[in-house]
Amino acid sequence: MKSASKKSAPLFILMINMFIAMLGIGIIIPILPQFLEGFGQGGKAGGYLIAAFGLTQFLLSPLAGDWSDKYGRKIMIIAGLAAFTASQLLFAVADQLWLLYLSRLLGGAGAAAMIPSMMAYVADITTEDERGKGMGLLGAAMSLGFVIGPGIGGFLADFGLRAPFFVSAAVAGVSMLASIALLPETLSLENRLAAKSRAGKRESIIGQMMKSFKAPYFILLLLIFSLTFGLSHFEAIFGFYVTDKYSFTEKDIAILITVGALIGAVVQAVLIQRLITRFGERKLINYTFLLSAITLIMLLFFGGFWAVLLLTSLFFTFTSVMRPAINTLLSKMAGNEQGFVAGMNNVYMSLGNIVGPALAGVLYEVEYNLPYSFGAAILIISLGISIAWNRRSPQGVQPARESN
Repeated sequence: MKSASKKSAPLFILMINMFIAMLGIGIIIPILPQFLEGFGQGGKAGGYLIAAFGLTQFLLSPLAGDWSDKYGRKIMIIAGLAAFTASQLLFAVADQLWLLYLSRLLGGAGAAAMIPSMMAYVADITTEDERGKGMGLLGAAMSLGFVIGPGIGGFLADFGLRAPFFVSAAVAGVSMLASIALLPETLSLENRLAAKSRAGKRESIIGQMMKSFKAPYFILLLLIFSLTFGLSHFEAIFGFYVTDKYSFTEKDIAILITVGALIGAVVQAVLIQRLITRFGERKLINYTFLLSAITLIMLLFFGGFWAVLLLTSLFFTFTSVMRPAINTLLSKMAGNEQGFVAGMNNVYMSLGNIVGPALAGVLYEVEYNLPYSFGAAILIISLGISIAWNRRSPQGVQPARESN
């Protein structure tokens, strides 16, 4: 049995790594409208830039999940941090739009390497009963990094719009070095060799997605897509939306995102295990889809700083609870396919990160309320899919494949 101390130290390092990655992503939100003005670009380019991150995350996630099983969790986490460091540095020095796109593509590659490996790492060091808490803590670090990122971005922008990216690159580099020195490998050599011997010819990303379509947990992967679509749809044009509709400043945007996401992160870290125990993953998923959709609709009708702050806080809270609920149920159903399922989780998440921001930018050019109306509709449809799946599928968790 693994002792609590042996599990808590690596989990703490993972949380720091996840926090730093999300910190670097979050700092762009309050300054993106002003940053893109220097390149003569607006909301559509902002949406495409955020979507570019999801593109390489989508293309590389299955490969990264596969390599996580074959070569170990640690090396993939370190490689992801290295790519993320380079990405932030490139964004800081870019003087042409195509370099910004290249930076985002590289950042997506780093996320593809890190996120499924971190999720599989948590599965390695926790029991089924502990997994909800472990996933919740990792998700809280993700949310907290995103929370503090906009606030730091707004503050550091006073020293220049590029300053936040230099700071983010430096911090990510330090985290990479700390992981090399302190993070132990959790996957045994025997398991890595077994994964290599099972592999044969690696399936294409399309082949792996086709395999996921037939899996008992496919609907959960689809819900990951819907959640990520709704969240990235919301985030991609939020700065442009409140600037054009309410004339909010960069500091206003930073406060809205920071406070809203901080509340969501605290709720996730403190209450997720209690909520899962009280309601179960399936009911919790349904409740949060419904409440997230209602919040988006209300955002269209209630204006002013305090109303937007309240609705933003509610939206981040509901989505922060939803993600670990889905991830916990996915992990329970994965059996000994933790690496594959974590990789596919990242695939569907990255698809949401591609389609959500890109479509939000296009819809925003048509009418600035349209992205949030459409996002709410997607969340409601997802609720219907989840309810139908719950009625068809057994309530007990069925692992994808039993270990020998």
